[in-house]
Amino acid sequence: MTALHPDVSSEELLDRILTSLDDDKAEDVVRIDLRGKSSVADYMVICSGRSTRQVSAIAEKLKDRLKEDLGRSCKIEGKEQGDWVLIDVGDIIVHVFRPEVREFYQLEKMWMPAGAMSTARA
Repeated sequence: MTALHPDVSSEELLDRILTSLDDDKAEDVVRIDLRGKSSVADYMVICSGRSTRQVSAIAEKLKDRLKEDLGRSCKIEGKEQGDWVLIDVGDIIVHVFRPEVREFYQLEKMWMPAGAMSTARA
């Protein structure tokens, strides 16, 4: 039976997400603090996978781990294509890209202040 953890803070959730991404060899992981900047989420995490298969696998494993460990359901968009997968975890939004697609959209530049890129790497 899955244990529910409704009192998990967004920081604890972020740690679980970053651990999952690290376990699955996600590359160039960036976390962006959205508190006070957006009402959509507290954090945004952006990372890359080397192929469409890895991007989809990273997203699927993250969804499974959060459901199993925390009882958290996630909404996933784009997993079938594997170019850009968005995982909505509620307090945190995770984007998993193929490197070329990530470079094209450059989400980090839209959400981070100038000069903050070097300090955002997880």
